[in-house]
Amino acid sequence: MKTLVLGASLKPHRFSHKAVAKLASKGYEVVAFGLNEGEINGVTIDTKLKEYNDIHTVTLYMNPNRQPDFYEYILSLQPERVIFNPGTENPDFCKMLQEKEIKCEVACTLVMLASNQY
Repeated sequence: MKTLVLGASLKPHRFSHKAVAKLASKGYEVVAFGLNEGEINGVTIDTKLKEYNDIHTVTLYMNPNRQPDFYEYILSLQPERVIFNPGTENPDFCKMLQEKEIKCEVACTLVMLASNQY
């Protein structure tokens, strides 16, 4: 189950950083996009959007004001679900996703992983 962390940060205190690390440590295939190039637990943070194949989940770590620039990209990946982490909630985008039969979850990736609900 491949996951794209959108909004990945190199700063260890950021939740997006913790999510990349936790996903990788639990054996999930992880790809990441962020503003700065780097690596988290062997996962490269890309600064250019790539045409990934087989993305199951996109987990968002960017505020709703920045999300419209990524709508088309996320939809093009045809993920099975998009997770809106705390602070990223976006009812308009959620509705767009649901119209394309993509599951929209308002949840915390870290809590989901810790409680085996991912």
